[in-house]
Parts: sequence; C-alpha cells; structure tokens
Amino acid sequence: MANVEHGGRAGNAFGAGTVDTARERLRALRIGLWLIAAVLAVRQVAVVLSTPKAERLTDLETWVGPNGVLHVKGSLYDSTQFTGTPFGGLVLKPFTRAAEQALGWGWTFGTLSLVVALGLVAARALPQPVSRRTSLLAAPVAVSLLMLSLPVRNTLYLGQTSVIPVLLVLLGCFAVRGERAGGVLIGLAAALQPTVLLFAPLLWFTGRRRAAASTGVTFAALTALAWAAMPHDSNTYWVHHLAGVGLGKDADDLTNQSLHGALLRLGLNGPLEIGLFLLLGAAVAAVGLRRAVRYAKDGQLLLAVAVTGCVAVAVSPTTWQHQLLWVLLAVVGRVGRKTSDRFMWPVAVVLVMTLPAKMMLPNMAALYPLRDNVTLLAALAAATVVPFLSRTSEYYRRPIPTDYAQPIPTRWKHVPLLPFLGRVLTRPNLLLELLLIRVGYSAYQQVRLAATGGTNAGGRAVAEHHGDQILAIERFLHLDIEHWANHAVVKVGWLRDFFDFYYESFHFVVPLTVLGVLYARRPADYRWARSALGFATLIALVGFWLYPLAPPRLMPGLGIIDTVHGVQDFSKPDYGTLTALTNQYAAMPSLHFGWSLWCGLVIAVLAPKWWMKALGLLHPLFTVSAIVATGNHWILDAVGGAAVVAAGFGLAYLLQGPRPRTLMKPVEVSTQELVPAAGRTPS
Repeated sequence: MANVEHGGRAGNAFGAGTVDTARERLRALRIGLWLIAAVLAVRQVAVVLSTPKAERLTDLETWVGPNGVLHVKGSLYDSTQFTGTPFGGLVLKPFTRAAEQALGWGWTFGTLSLVVALGLVAARALPQPVSRRTSLLAAPVAVSLLMLSLPVRNTLYLGQTSVIPVLLVLLGCFAVRGERAGGVLIGLAAALQPTVLLFAPLLWFTGRRRAAASTGVTFAALTALAWAAMPHDSNTYWVHHLAGVGLGKDADDLTNQSLHGALLRLGLNGPLEIGLFLLLGAAVAAVGLRRAVRYAKDGQLLLAVAVTGCVAVAVSPTTWQHQLLWVLLAVVGRVGRKTSDRFMWPVAVVLVMTLPAKMMLPNMAALYPLRDNVTLLAALAAATVVPFLSRTSEYYRRPIPTDYAQPIPTRWKHVPLLPFLGRVLTRPNLLLELLLIRVGYSAYQQVRLAATGGTNAGGRAVAEHHGDQILAIERFLHLDIEHWANHAVVKVGWLRDFFDFYYESFHFVVPLTVLGVLYARRPADYRWARSALGFATLIALVGFWLYPLAPPRLMPGLGIIDTVHGVQDFSKPDYGTLTALTNQYAAMPSLHFGWSLWCGLVIAVLAPKWWMKALGLLHPLFTVSAIVATGNHWILDAVGGAAVVAAGFGLAYLLQGPRPRTLMKPVEVSTQELVPAAGRTPS
C-alpha cells in the first residue's frame, strides 16, 4: 500500500463525491479487507487441521511428539532432524508435554496470532509520511499478504518457529521503548536464528549503539547459557555442524534458498564451493548492509530491516522456505519514477512470495537455474541492486503521472467504469506485463487441468458424453463436417502438413506478435486489446470448467484421424508430448479460434492498409480450417470461441469505455500545492 500510493491520477481514489461519502467508502473498504484477512486465516487453519495427523505439523511432531528428539536423553542432533539452535532446544524442552496434548490447535492458533501481530507491527512501521488511506488499510493488507505467503503457509503446515525471530526483530526496532530493550529482543531472535546477528551492524552504524551492544550481549549470554546446560549439543551445533549446516534436509535441496544451496545445485562442491560462497556472501553482506544503513538514515527503517533480512537469507548456509518472510517485507520499498513503474516491484515480490516457482517461469531446462532459485534472486535483488527511492527524491511521493483519455460517462447507472481499468494512454511497464502474462497463462493451464479433477482422464466419460451432445446438435443444424474435412485433408499430404504446422505454431506466435507490435507502436491500443483478450480468456475458463468436452480426435467410434499425434489407441489416448500436462477436454470454447479471431479483429481495426486488414482476417479463417481438419475441435467450438471474444470486447467496453484516442488535459499544480505550508504535516 505504501509503495503504490499517490498514483498521480486526477481525482480521489474513490471517484467523485463528498468527503463523507469518501470516508464511508474507505470505512467499507477497510471492513472488507479485514474480512478477507479473516477468511484467509480461517482457510489456512482449516487446511492444516483437515490434513491427516501423520502429514501435518511434521517438524513439530519430530521435535516434541511422543518419540520426538526433545524427549531423547542424548544429543538433539543425533538424528539431524532438529534444526534449531541449542538455545531453541533449551526453551522448547519444558513445553514438550503441553505441546503433545495440544499439538494441532494450540500451536496452529498460536502461530496464527503471531502472524497477525507481525502484520500489525509492520503496518505501523511504514515510512512516514503516509496518507490516511494507507494508514487505515495497511494492516489488513499486510495480514492478508502474510496469510497468502508461502513462508507462513509452510510454517503453519510444518509447525515451525520461523515467525518468532522476524516478529522479535520488528518489535525490537519499532515497538519497545529504549534501545537496550530493543537490543534484548533482537539478541533473543539471534539466539534462535543466528543470522539475525546481521542486524547488530545495522543498529551500530545508524547510531543505535546501545541497541547493537545489547543485541550482542544478549546473544552471547543466551548462547553461553545453552552451552552450560547442553555442552555436547552446543559443540555439535556450533562446531561440528557450523551453526546448523547439514541439519534437516540436504543443503542442495530446492527449499534451501541461500547462496550455499544455489551453488551446490549448480554442481559446485568442495573447497571451491565453500570459498566462492564465502566470497559472494561477504560481498552481498557488505553491499546490502551499506544500503540498509542508507535507507535507515533516510527514514525508511522498515525497508532497512527488510534489506538486512534479505542479506541474511542469502548469506545463511541454509535458508529454508519457512524462513523467507524478510523478502516479503521488502515490498515497502518504492521503485520507479513513473506511476506505471511503481507497481512493478510490489507485484513481483508478492508473486514470488505467494506462488510456486513453476508458475513464475516456463518449464524449460534452460530456465531451471532461475526457477529453482527465484526466491534467492528476489532476496539478492532487494539486498543489492533494486534502486529504491529516497524519501528526498522528488518522485518518492509524486511519481510522473499517467496519461489518461478524456473521461466518459458510465455505460449504465449501476455498472460504473472501473478506476483501475482506466483508459490509460501511456505504455505499461514491460517487465510487469511479461510477469503478469506468464503468471496468467500458468493459472490458465492450472484451471484447465483442474476442470477434470487434475488429470486428463479424470473427466473422460463426461467429456465424451458432451461430445455426443455436440455432434447431435451439429447434425440437427447440418454442421457436422468434421469427418469429411478431416479425411479430405488427410488424402492431400502437403495440405495435411500445412494444417498440422499451422495448428501447432501460430496459436501463440500470432497473438504474441500482435501484442508486441501494439506495445511498441500503439501503447493505448495495447491496453485496450490486452484487456479484451484477458476478459475473453477468463470467460473461456468458465466454459472449460462447466462443460468438459472431448474433441473429435478423442471420440471413440467417430473415425477421426488425429493428424498431429497419429492414430489413437482409445484405451490409452495420446494427448501429445507438448500438451501432456494440460486438459485435452477443454475444447469448448475453442481458444485456438478465439485468440485467432481476436488477432484478426484487432488487425482489422488498427491496421492502416486495406491489405493488412485482409491479411489479418485470413488468420482466423486458416485457424478454423486447421482445428477442424486436424480433428482438434468441433465447428461449434469455434462458435463458442467467437462468443467469448465478443464478450471480451463487450466487457472491455462496458468497464473501460470505448477505445481511447485523446489525452487528458494536464492538471495545473501550483508551487504552493507542491510545498506544504510551514508547520503543516502532509497527508
């Protein structure tokens, strides 16, 4: 919320109206956001408690269950299952009996309370000044993001303690009074998670030397206490395992998002890997802490804490998924001089922290190193290279505004134009667009597959029954030409090869080319066309979900020849190597034809030459011929594709208005408005 405020758009955030109306809407929005946060919290608890006991809270069960390592009289680290510090074991041991009795409900609700407290503290620690809107909405937004984040979900599911060090650091920096008290809390966090000691230099170089000293003394005292009580375990942890290295999973496991884990996954090992890890870790620590000190002195202490936490993520020998909350806190940094760029960093961070890496990047071998280390890369970026704006920058509170088309009246009284879908004329951020396109397409694939229960064969019987229905309707309308077209094309070798190539190649190439040209040459039209395409695809997903349909090539007894994949054995249909993980029964509506029709219409509307318009309209003609000739769609699938495209353009017109053509008149801003009056605090 703090990152993307002050967008530069004319008018208040909630449209025209009185101040009282704006306050009422703000209050209603705040209540709605808290309800969303509550629903997310209930959902996370329900997921944990509905999981079979043998599969939930596995880490906690390993530690404190009836046969947990905390009951063992020998070393806590004999089984390498306990990954906490000796002080952590010393603290947890007295609670083992109570934890056994309330292993599910007590621990889960306790962790949930800590997450809510973390969100409240983080919301109150936003860099000042913030608007009244941000101050009211930040807390529910922060709690909601935490509930959605993979680290919190992982913590709740495994029964981990990783939220506690983060909360202790935030309390020490923002909640308690007195530097010594704050240092004690941070030192306690370091005793539980040693890399938190990196906050001591941050405190020292920002003038909070009492807090830094208190942090070091507290950590040393608690570690010495654990050493006196558990000398063998302390020696094992600090000397034999080098502060926990080698405990738990293998260090090269994908869940270890540290530099050490990444280097091991790249195939390095031995002295070379250790030396490179130490060298890179020292460089990241030096650069990251220097940046953190600068942001702290700039008045952005929460951002400084987040940057320091990201350094800890990178330089720790092992940073498991439940320990990555520091990266999410970096969302408060502001990046970009333009309003359109301001959303790039927070959206990227939220997506990285809430979605699996496989949804972020395509499943291509060349991208595996990026996909496997995407969270580490986000932490490294926040710690070392992301150009967060200083509060003294002229763009910090007033980014370059976005150009909008002239305002227009709403389409219908009760269907207002949506402000966030406004008719923008400027070019959107390219990285943000690519990121959203990739995530959107990944979500599209997942929904398609989920429509038949997560497997291609899951809805086969229903899909074939629907296929019989479609064939019956086509026969009634005399549209059942699929068999004739398929066999006619099979007899002509070059025509079969042409349609196979067209079907496999042009489905993605042409829409991406149209989007690329519009982005480069016609940014306002790009937004209009992209919105229509997005609406059409969303509507199509509803069709896939409600009406799974077998294509002609997967209908037994119909005699359709699959020209792309060969003759089918219907006991084990061949779904194709390139589409093995997608739902082959998502045929109605046909997005092959729908996307091609979208391309043809956009080209026909925007192309300057008549022959370009004609060429664009040939694409849907060739596509409908290809999908029918290859046996991949019914004629009525194409009709459905045309319907969703028409609905997509209709929704874009309804919610955004007609295609934009003119700029808004620039808003005159006086110098007196830019500089607050003496003694007046800007909102």
